[in-house]
Amino acid sequence: MLALLASGSRRSSYSSNNKLAESENAAQNSNMSWGTELWDQNDNLAMHTHRGIEGLDRFASFLRDRVAIEAEYAGKLRRLVKNYQPKKKEEEDNEFTTMQAFRNMLKEVGDLAGQREIVSESLQNQIILGVTLLSKTLREDRKKCLSDGATLQQNLNTQLTSLERAKRNYEKAYRDSEKAVDSYKRADMDLNLSRAEVERYKNVMTTKIQQSDDAKNEYANQLQKTNNLQQQHYSMMLPAVLNRLQELDEKRTRGFKEFIIGAAEAESSVAPIIARCMEGIVKAGESIDEKEDSSKVIERYQSGFTPPRDIPFEDLSKSDPDAVHDSHYSNSTANHLTIRGTMSANKLKKRVGIFNIFGSNKEDFSDLPPNQRRKKLQAKITELQQKIAQETNARDGLMKMKIVYEANSSLGNPMTVEGQLNESEHKLEKLKVDLKKYQGFLEKANQVQMATSSPQANRNQLQNGHRTSRHSNGSADDHHDDGDDQPDDAGSLSSSASPESGLGTSHTSLPGSGQGSANENAIGEDTYYETEVEALQPLGTCRALYPFEATSEGSIPMNEGEELQVIEIDQGDGWTRVRRANNSNGWDEGFVPTSYIECTLYA
Repeated sequence: MLALLASGSRRSSYSSNNKLAESENAAQNSNMSWGTELWDQNDNLAMHTHRGIEGLDRFASFLRDRVAIEAEYAGKLRRLVKNYQPKKKEEEDNEFTTMQAFRNMLKEVGDLAGQREIVSESLQNQIILGVTLLSKTLREDRKKCLSDGATLQQNLNTQLTSLERAKRNYEKAYRDSEKAVDSYKRADMDLNLSRAEVERYKNVMTTKIQQSDDAKNEYANQLQKTNNLQQQHYSMMLPAVLNRLQELDEKRTRGFKEFIIGAAEAESSVAPIIARCMEGIVKAGESIDEKEDSSKVIERYQSGFTPPRDIPFEDLSKSDPDAVHDSHYSNSTANHLTIRGTMSANKLKKRVGIFNIFGSNKEDFSDLPPNQRRKKLQAKITELQQKIAQETNARDGLMKMKIVYEANSSLGNPMTVEGQLNESEHKLEKLKVDLKKYQGFLEKANQVQMATSSPQANRNQLQNGHRTSRHSNGSADDHHDDGDDQPDDAGSLSSSASPESGLGTSHTSLPGSGQGSANENAIGEDTYYETEVEALQPLGTCRALYPFEATSEGSIPMNEGEELQVIEIDQGDGWTRVRRANNSNGWDEGFVPTSYIECTLYA
């Protein structure tokens, strides 16, 4: 215990001694000055202050380069963000969490660029400007100090020169007086000289002695002046100049310290915001949800069709051989054509005419599968409803303004609002018409019976176990698995004749029309068959809302108000297959845009 107490007391004493030594050193350093300690180092001090100011200028150059780098970095970051902003054609992908996270990351990187710009501006406007002003001030003060020091030194040198001259004069006068005394003594002892000559030597001696005394007094006077000036020079005037140089250098040192700290503070002031940007980037990354993106892929591309059902087994031993052969031939041909027209449609060249016609009329989204079409229509309706609400609010505001102007004409002229009100009413009416049109599109889309299977499967499969075989004479033999009579599905023919299949015209000849022969056409390695079949049962009627010019194969023209039979409803491709009687006691069949007709289907 005593040892611990002794050790603690020793540490306490040692700490106290250290603090006392530090305080004494600080006091001693504070009392030390260049004027007293470096009175004879004027040239070295001048060189030191010059190098110090050059170091400050070098620091300013460093900051300028740093500012240039920061500005360039910020500019490149902004260009990077701009270059990687989602393009207009990529807006559909913005609903995925990955793209949303990437967009948020770009926003945070843009904010980072802004913070780098703030650092650059702070360094430029505060630090570099301060360093430049300080360097200029220090150079001017140093120049003045050195000029004052040079003046003092010149004055001292002048006085020393005067002293040296007075001393030389005194030495010469003293030697001359000594010679004159010697000459007088020799003359006085020489008996051959007359008294007059002795008296002349005496007068010369007296003059020389007087001149020596005067030179001595002048020398003493100059010596006193020199000593006084030298004492003032080294004790007061030169230390004052050197102390000014010391203050100047210490000012530079303090400025250096403040500028370095200021540069660090300019950087650290944006550190919290940069940290928040990093947090935002991390948050953007954490917001990515692969399951949500997978669900959105399903939501975007889900067609609404169901997979094809099982293909029934055909027992050839229990069927009429001719019928079986024709059935197999018809089914295989239809299946071949259907696959060519749907599943492998991307391997065929698109039919330019049909798609160009459709491309100019996509407002009803009839080119999309049923589910996607309904979603697009619903989104369009929601957008129109929002625009109607906004325009209604604007119109109500204009009406209130008009009422106020009518009540108090000093506030404004009601006629100035009338034009804006009419324009608003016109916009509102147009939006309501568009809303009603798209609501009609959506209602029709909801009324159309959803296909029970995908188009490629729906057009080559059996419906309720029923298969129909076509003969070249136009008759049909029906085969039932369950014994019930079902209407024949003309899907296979309709697929082979639809515009999207790319197989040519879809006109089907009836008996007596003169077009009942079967043809075989070889296209590459594929063979297509066009057989004479019996007329398909109509599914309903339709009326043409607009005139339509058939400019491509597979479609037929129609006039506004014309009545036609519907033999195949829209399968999601935007086209409906119709027919009408011609002047040759036959039928004209083909496809017309679904949005151009108003259908009435049989119950």
